[in-house]
Amino acid sequence: MDPDTYALEPGERVVVTGAAGFIGAAVTRELLARHTQVVALVEPDGDTRNLDDLAVERVTVDLRDADGVAKAIDGARTVFHLAALYRFWATDPHSFYDVNVIGTRNVLTAARESAVGRVVYTSTVGTLGLRGATAGAPVDETSFAHIDHLFGLYKQSKYVAEHEVLRAGAEGLPVILVQPTTPVGPGDRGPTPTGRTVLEFLNGRIPGFVDTTLNIVDVDDVAHGHLLAAERGSIGRSYILGGENLSLQQILASLAETTGLPAPTRRFPNSLALGAAWVSDVVEGRLLRREPSIPLEAARMSTTHMSFDDARARRELGYGSRPAGEALARAARWFADAGYIRPDRLDHFEWRT
Repeated sequence: MDPDTYALEPGERVVVTGAAGFIGAAVTRELLARHTQVVALVEPDGDTRNLDDLAVERVTVDLRDADGVAKAIDGARTVFHLAALYRFWATDPHSFYDVNVIGTRNVLTAARESAVGRVVYTSTVGTLGLRGATAGAPVDETSFAHIDHLFGLYKQSKYVAEHEVLRAGAEGLPVILVQPTTPVGPGDRGPTPTGRTVLEFLNGRIPGFVDTTLNIVDVDDVAHGHLLAAERGSIGRSYILGGENLSLQQILASLAETTGLPAPTRRFPNSLALGAAWVSDVVEGRLLRREPSIPLEAARMSTTHMSFDDARARRELGYGSRPAGEALARAARWFADAGYIRPDRLDHFEWRT
């Protein structure tokens, strides 16, 4: 099908997996604004507060249940597959592959059997190569990953899942991949590892920073990019959905400017972050069998310049994003309004435009 002729039509049945999640809920809101009939797939016993007051058809299903997934997708014209196990640690390591790979296979099989018109798969920039990346030399969709740089089970399982999507595309399924960078904003209830950095600063738990770069983007811009990919993206092509490349020091300074809180000025060596994470991983993760307070995967990422170039999405999809400072301010406001900030800490906020 010619991508120029594909359109999300009012009233059409659209399935969103992971619809109650951070990005999934934002995509759901965008689809409702287009008057589509959204079928929101949510995990059993999952937090569904992001769907409160949204006129969607909720279907509770485990992605590992192939029959349940097939039933939910039957009759859909478009599928947005966002559901994934996104965290740095889990008691059962196999769960990353069970959800992110086998669950994706089930979605792809159901989409093929239902002859859907589009499958938009939410991958991650974590599957791209970052060797040589700096704030001044961002990487794009053509940068391939070195296997030894796929830190942690989340990245590794998403890398495998991405290949399952590409395999399905080679077999004729109309798939498009999107790769969000570092989304922030309203609805990050987990919070995600990304939002946790913002929240830790707001709660006064970040005494300094390391030398790293992140690409900050508002979650609602990422959601809009998903719809643009469905309607304008080329089959089998991937699109980075990003915003601005900022150092961690710049990110914390932006949050400080928004809240009136003091910005950390102390720079820690990367080796210190890696050493603390290694101890946390061994003692808490392996010996005590609980989530490490300093995940090793997060520390490895924090010592990497994760800067990206999203020119392809801007050029081919008409994608755009608001300033990173505005996205960070929206995230800070939401965390404060949602009760994530300690009251004694919130007393020191001086909100600024």
